[in-house]
Amino acid sequence: MANYLITGTNRGIGLEYCKQLQAKGETVIAVCREPSEELKALGVPVESGIDVTSDDSVAELVKRLQGTTIDVLINNAGIIEANSLENLDFESLERQFRVNAVAPLRVTKALLPLIPKGGKIVLMTSRMGSIEDNTSGGYYGYRMSKTALSMAGKSLAEDLKPRGIAVGILHPGMVQTRMTDFSGITTQESVQGLIQRIEELNLDNSGTFWHGVKGEVLPW
Repeated sequence: MANYLITGTNRGIGLEYCKQLQAKGETVIAVCREPSEELKALGVPVESGIDVTSDDSVAELVKRLQGTTIDVLINNAGIIEANSLENLDFESLERQFRVNAVAPLRVTKALLPLIPKGGKIVLMTSRMGSIEDNTSGGYYGYRMSKTALSMAGKSLAEDLKPRGIAVGILHPGMVQTRMTDFSGITTQESVQGLIQRIEELNLDNSGTFWHGVKGEVLPW
């Protein structure tokens, strides 16, 4: 049984991670700003009131977790906002960078002392952050922030390999969540594949950009 810490757990993919990992008998620590009724009903430990974009808030999370070992850290919290070339909102772009790219690195750095050798770190990125795969344009803030997150994951993989910590960079597929207007595959199908990728993650494939469901390596 492993200890999993997951951010962004009040709904969507994060909530489904909690459900499936709990069903597998794993220990789950759910981190969020405000827990949903569905999350509270699971009965897993919930660390609420945490804003992953705030140094003080993340420091408070670390304080609460002292003495805890985190075998798998899943940086799941994220946002998507539409930004076309004709309707660029630079505050929106910066907000998406803070949540999608900087916050996972902030959380990871803060929690590293709690992650042992053999531990794993997962960054939930997106195929929309693939430069080679971008054939439709648009979504400037989301695409750019996810590209930056993938780069952070690759650097983390190199820096943490000597410490025996593997890093997975995972695309969940097009999933039926509020972020996608409930288009695509179910959260259940997505998370089943994502958990399989996490179980397969090791130092040899650390830093790889994977399609979480199909298991294929995606282009940067």
